[in-house]
Amino acid sequence: MSDKAAPLAEHALLLSPDDDVAVALRDLPPGLRLRHGTVSMTVTAAIPQGHKLAVRALPAGSAVHKYGQVIGLTSSDVRPGDHVHGHNLAMGTVEQTYEFGTARVQLPVAPLTRTFEGFVRAGGAAATRNYVGIVTSVNCSASTARMIADQFRGPIMDAYPNVDGVVALTHDSGCGMVPTSEGGQLLRRTLRGYAAHPNVGALLVVGLGCEMLAVESLLDDLPAPADTLVERLVIQEQGGVRATVRAGITAVRNLIEQLDQRTRSTVPASKLILGLNCGGSDGYSGITANPALGHASDLLVAQGATTVLAETPEVFGAEHLLTRRAVSEEVGKRLLDRIDWWQRYVQAGGGTLDNNPSPGNKAGGLTTILEKSLGAVAKGGTAELTAVYEYAERVTASGFTFMDTPGYDPVSVTGLVAGGATIVCFTTGRGSVLGTKPVPTIKIATNTPMYERMRDDMDLDAGGIATGDATVEGIGERILDEILAVASGRVTASEDLDLGRDEFVPWQIGAVT
Repeated sequence: MSDKAAPLAEHALLLSPDDDVAVALRDLPPGLRLRHGTVSMTVTAAIPQGHKLAVRALPAGSAVHKYGQVIGLTSSDVRPGDHVHGHNLAMGTVEQTYEFGTARVQLPVAPLTRTFEGFVRAGGAAATRNYVGIVTSVNCSASTARMIADQFRGPIMDAYPNVDGVVALTHDSGCGMVPTSEGGQLLRRTLRGYAAHPNVGALLVVGLGCEMLAVESLLDDLPAPADTLVERLVIQEQGGVRATVRAGITAVRNLIEQLDQRTRSTVPASKLILGLNCGGSDGYSGITANPALGHASDLLVAQGATTVLAETPEVFGAEHLLTRRAVSEEVGKRLLDRIDWWQRYVQAGGGTLDNNPSPGNKAGGLTTILEKSLGAVAKGGTAELTAVYEYAERVTASGFTFMDTPGYDPVSVTGLVAGGATIVCFTTGRGSVLGTKPVPTIKIATNTPMYERMRDDMDLDAGGIATGDATVEGIGERILDEILAVASGRVTASEDLDLGRDEFVPWQIGAVT
């Protein structure tokens, strides 16, 4: 039998020598014979690409290891060659031990100062895009804002080569809420974060006039660069929607003409704030695109830049790896405090954090949130964790940081942008099609078949890491090159499709009255 058995490495990836499962590189048919060291096995059932193959016998109740970490407990006996997934692997109860600042951090050497061509703002921030943002204080002014912005789409913008567009940032709230509540303050912080964003060179705030979250509360002491051009319109003061749209078109035209006078100049990569996100993950996410993006994050941190990991429900179960990298116990405990908040939050809603992964994640090979989280934290590389922020809180620290956001992609990235991210890298295995105006988003495919199938929606392919045709470090360097090129104006796939208007989705929590 061993003479006919193929080496495991030809068909599956073993990520750590002591792992109990390997990841299928392609669809594995039942009856396929494999050998791993002295162990020979036969695939007992069809195993889809990206799913897990048992490489040793595991009695029911055994801990299952992947990435050298526990991803769950077997719910029934498992034989070598078995498909390991939801039918025989469960979350179980895994106790974590938390350490603070014990991990050894070795950043890549940065022999050269990398640069990009950005818009330098008053105060020293560097923008990657130059937008007119129309921020709405309340849902009641959303349609009006869209009517204004729609007048500046298409060929009309060709006359303004230094302006990237006009985006209406509309939402579903702003009234029927207590402004001082947690939800009210979160929405206000999100809207003010966009209004003060470096990529918003000019701002028009549109309100109705009787809402709880008034226009003035968005503009008072706004921490925007001093050269941000600001206009305001209130529908009830203007005399209705038609009058407001006419006034808004005039105001935006004047703003565009002024913004077009601004040009790009060379700035160091240390001025970048990179948001790290993922969605539509699969069994390859933690093997290819995520660790490659983590390497790019480390390369940027070595340049003095800031990177921001997010999606708290998707680091649950792997948070102990981040606390070990915290620069202080205070920073590490701030992360744990956010995990505790989420435990209470989902319990109040009748759920648990291990309800994740999603059906699409499971179809791609992910079984438990522990497994998903271990792959997701790889986007953060190996650098020290210097700060932890609440949702949409302004990011001020350099280095690798974390922001508390939901795992839902548009809500998560909205928080990152509100916090100041000037560019986003988004990894996906199933094929997410996210866009995030006014910030460019680079989408990185975890596997080559999906990249080939969705080329119009993807910017980079990391699938060669799984097949051995590329390395994590090599793809990480390509990601860094792409980040700098996009920051300098290269159009991403989502920008080419004009995506990003509908993906502005502030996190809504709390009572609505």
